[in-house]
Amino acid sequence: METVAVVESAGLSQVERVVDTFIAPGKTFTDILRSTSWWLPFLLAMVFAAASAFAVDQKVGFDRVAELTVQNSPGTADRMAQMPPEQRATTMKIQAAATKYASYAAGIFFLIFVAISALLNWATLNFGLGAKTTFGQNFAVGMYASLPRLFVYVLNIILVYAGANTENFDLQNPVGTNVGYYLTDAPKWLKTLGTFADVFAVWNLVLMVIGTAIIARKSKGQAAAVVLGWWLVLVVVFVGLAAVTG
Repeated sequence: METVAVVESAGLSQVERVVDTFIAPGKTFTDILRSTSWWLPFLLAMVFAAASAFAVDQKVGFDRVAELTVQNSPGTADRMAQMPPEQRATTMKIQAAATKYASYAAGIFFLIFVAISALLNWATLNFGLGAKTTFGQNFAVGMYASLPRLFVYVLNIILVYAGANTENFDLQNPVGTNVGYYLTDAPKWLKTLGTFADVFAVWNLVLMVIGTAIIARKSKGQAAAVVLGWWLVLVVVFVGLAAVTG
């Protein structure tokens, strides 16, 4: 009997996956069914986050960032005003250091966030819709779908070095790609709500729906119900926290 050799496609490389995420996302997410490798998006997140933090460190300074963060939070500002001068100075120094290290390590927090999101999507898809996805597939989709958010770092680097947004720099919302950026005099909860109406966040969500539908082998409507459902929960939580702490 003649044996027919089946040559298995090597699939996409990590670089091809990243490029296709922007120009042909279906190819990237379909390739995740072959391999759940995600190291390049994570590496890019670490590099761009660190580069953005370095730009802020050089052109704004994290002492100034800490001061502006306190000023933008009336509740925190009131508590700080009631402290003795020495205690306030120590607290500000600690906050500046914590903000600096957290900014340089933002890629790690990005990884944790994607992992939690992947776990929730995996559980909902498999137990709620009867899909047969793996955590690794959901995690890889989340990593690649988040790539558009890296443009925020890129824009921040450009603007900071251009001196365009250093005077009243807001580390939590540094670039005007969302509605909340322009609600300067609005209550904190409303500004927080506005940050979710973001160009790159919407792009991220669209990619998540496409990728989730592919790995779950479900319709885009079903995938959207899962992805947008958890996104709405996130919105409610963050807006609620802003209302309480504002």
